[in-house]
Formats: sequence, C-alpha cells, structure tokens
Amino acid sequence: MNETIGAAAAGPSDIAAAAGRLTRAAASGVPCAPVRDLIGRDDLAAAYAVQAALTATRLAAGARITGRKIGLTSEAVQRQLGVDQPDFGVLFEDMAYADGAVIPAGRVLQPRAEAEIAFVLGSDLADGPLDARQVRDAVEYGVAALEICGSRIAGWDISFGDTVADNASAGAYVLGTERRTLEEFEPVDVVMSMSIGGQEVSTGTGAACLGDPIEAVVWLARTARDLGEPLRAGQVVLSGALGPMRPVTAGDTVTATLSGLGTVTAGFTEGAAS
Repeated sequence: MNETIGAAAAGPSDIAAAAGRLTRAAASGVPCAPVRDLIGRDDLAAAYAVQAALTATRLAAGARITGRKIGLTSEAVQRQLGVDQPDFGVLFEDMAYADGAVIPAGRVLQPRAEAEIAFVLGSDLADGPLDARQVRDAVEYGVAALEICGSRIAGWDISFGDTVADNASAGAYVLGTERRTLEEFEPVDVVMSMSIGGQEVSTGTGAACLGDPIEAVVWLARTARDLGEPLRAGQVVLSGALGPMRPVTAGDTVTATLSGLGTVTAGFTEGAAS
C-alpha cells in the first residue's frame, strides 16, 4: 500500500500556478476550478508538491502544525476517484476546536462533516519498522473526533490530484474529551453513529477505515517518513472516516457517538472565519 512518491511530471510553474489558485480561493472564500489541468489527475509528486508549497506559505506566516489527517480511507471513495491508496494533509493549530464549539460556517469552504478516531502520539514515529506494534506503542490515547472537511474546489469536483493538492480537503477538526488508551479500547471494533440536528445521517465501524485505523496510521507514518517529515510526539492524527461524510450548514449541530470513546459535538453558525 505504501508507494514511493517520485519526481513530479508537472513543472515548477504548474505547481506554483496550482498553489496560487488554491490560495486565492481560500483567501476570497470563492471556490476555484480544479487544478488537475495544471498538475494532472493522479500525479502524486506534483499534488504533494502543491500541498507542500501551501504548507510552507502558511508556516512562513506564523502557522503551527498540530498533526496530520488521513483521507480516502474508504474503499468506496477510492473506487470513485480511481485510486488504490489513501492520502494525507496537514493539520494546523487554527483548525482545532474544542468539543461543543460553535464554528462559523464560513470558516470552511463547502463544509462536510465526518466522524473518526483521533490519536494523539506520545512518542515519535521516525525510526524502526513503523509497523502496527510500533504505532500502537506510540499512541498515547485516542478520542472521538469530528473532521470538518472543506474543498477550495467548486462543487467538490475533485480528482485524486485535486484533493491531495488541496491539503487533502482539510478544514477544521473537533476532539472529544474522553481520552482512552489502547488498553481501554480497540479501534477496529469501534461503532460510530453521527447525527445532524438529532437525525442519524452516517454510521460505520473502525473496520471501514482501511480495515483498521491503526493500519491507516502505519501507512501515514511510513509515508510521512519517506517524505522527510515524520510524525512527532504530541501530534494529532485524524485516522480517517468511519462512515460517509455529510454536508453541514449554518444552524446545524453535529454529534458523533463512538463506542468506547463517548461523544463529540460541534455547532455551526452564520459568519466567516475570524
């Protein structure tokens, strides 16, 4: 499952143009055209180069990385985009919200919510085999999480290259308050129910996430190390959706219940990001 990301087929000017298009969309709040016309539909190296350029710009402006998110962990979504592997994006400090927070609907373009398990690392994942045993030993605890995905690309008209370039469609995330060690719960056995306005809209289990959320983190740990940015102690890893994501709008309240991990809730209100 882990593939080496080689040299990009798209040139530096194409990568810069794609990054510029996505940056303007984020700044203006107006979604843009897909970037696959510049970098291709499935050129991993080019797509991650765009993502890296966007990350570098944010870091230069003072942003702080808090972790990573794993996307495309569902086989159905992979088939839809014609890929056979997940992707990842970068989490920043200003994406994090506390359980029960009310998030301005304009904070994330075209927001969609999904429920998943978040892991907080107690040690680095930089050396060694980075197998399931090592990942489990590195996890300090897990919590219920909501990820608010967003797309800077109009109508969510995305190919694999588009979503990777667009930071894996990362928007915001909310962590629950019930922290559990891996001695207290088994990720693959978690059962999830997500509701919007009290109506159940998504269900799933840990097995829906690459067969086991721990295996998703194994993939991420190896890929991140291959790219020279290994996972570090204290970082948050959003391990991937346990069920289908659903659109959210101002006035919605989203609650996810994950067996063994409790609940996590977020509301949405009118307004842009502060």
